[in-house]
Amino acid sequence: MSRPVPNPGILDIAPYTPGKSPVAEPGRKVFKLSANETPFGPSPKAIEAYKHAAEHLEDYPEGTSRVLREAIGRAYGLDPNRIICGAGSDEILNLLAHTYLCEGSEAISTTHGFLVYPIATKANGAKNVVVPETDYTASVDAILEAVTPQTKLVWLANPNNPTGTYLPFDEVKRLRAGLPSDVLLVIDAAYSDYVVRNDYGLGLELCATTENTVMTHTFSKIHGLAALRVGWMFGPAHIVDAVNRIRGPFNVSSPAMLAAVAAVEDTAHVEMSRVHNETWRSWVTDEIRKLGLKVTPSVANFVLIHFPTEKGKTSADADAFLTKRGLVLRALNNYGLPHALRMTIGTEEANRLVVEGLRDFMDQK
Repeated sequence: MSRPVPNPGILDIAPYTPGKSPVAEPGRKVFKLSANETPFGPSPKAIEAYKHAAEHLEDYPEGTSRVLREAIGRAYGLDPNRIICGAGSDEILNLLAHTYLCEGSEAISTTHGFLVYPIATKANGAKNVVVPETDYTASVDAILEAVTPQTKLVWLANPNNPTGTYLPFDEVKRLRAGLPSDVLLVIDAAYSDYVVRNDYGLGLELCATTENTVMTHTFSKIHGLAALRVGWMFGPAHIVDAVNRIRGPFNVSSPAMLAAVAAVEDTAHVEMSRVHNETWRSWVTDEIRKLGLKVTPSVANFVLIHFPTEKGKTSADADAFLTKRGLVLRALNNYGLPHALRMTIGTEEANRLVVEGLRDFMDQK
């Protein structure tokens, strides 16, 4: 019996797998530290805006997310006409791939880049070219060496998930300068709000002054609106025009849009979250290193913890041990990191319990 057949290559794509659902021993409080969610939730102002919007669920949203684009423009000093909003930055990444990739073209990403990149690339018939990193950090030289006449797009997560590393802005500019003018550079800045480094840049300058660079961002991380799926992109007018031609007309709901406006305007909530993260990421990193475990230096709201390969001390063993205590971290086999776990920085209580749990795990005979 015949049946519809997916396009070539679709069934070769490994689906995105999120962090596991938390399951702990009876009586244990669960701390989900596997999805890089903020421990504080959204701004109370965003919650209030969301509730108010619920009074008008019968109305279609404004089709271009105008009020949100204008709010983002005010917050970042950008032309709102060069901003696109989407159902999370994931939708925008897929829209970019659909706009600029096709059968016979190539897109470049790095070894431990975000899993959505190869999915978006392959879904449009393009070849996913993976280049090596240096110390879990994107290498500009490796990316440039991989460019061919078929290269149409480069994915760069900055900071990168799941490693927490970043490229200084001078290196990003060197990458842009070294790429052919017809290659689109996509800077995924989902975790940029957590970065406190003088040499870091969002990439907005490149987006404003070149014809071939875009920056994507999200409200899922420091703004705490992951359940609402809101993201945005800033880029050249001709790219915004092209992507808008295939973007769904009502891709951001009114409640999500209005909550995001309130979130981006509540700078005090964002700053509180940033300070907490900076303080506790440093503490967690230092304390875990004291246990004899390697932690990759991170600028995001998570840390990458490396474990030995000896039986009883592996990342899988640690994951099982911590999960029983209600401490749910992210295993990274699908990121090519079978000997590491990613831990989201949580509340003070959660952070201290993870360190305590890892100490007990490492002390086991």
